[in-house]
Amino acid sequence: MNFYNNMHPYYCGIDLHTISLYVFILDKNGKKVLHKEIKAPPDKLLDLLSSYIRNVVVRVEYMHCWYWAATKDKSFSASESSFSS
Repeated sequence: MNFYNNMHPYYCGIDLHTISLYVFILDKNGKKVLHKEIKAPPDKLLDLLSSYIRNVVVRVEYMHCWYWAATKDKSFSASESSFSS
């Protein structure tokens, strides 16, 4: 079995709720870079992550109704960031 083990400059975790998202970003050394609650519309998340594009791996806890987190913006390609449930 192959495991993905590439290092990245930033790691982002997102906890999705009905009206808000909790976003947490760590750098490659495990230092907290960002911990913020934002409103749930997709544009708020995309704006927040825009400065990290191509340098971040994203892990999302979500339900089926949050499918846009993985499909909304084509600039988040598999080579630039990683969305998973």
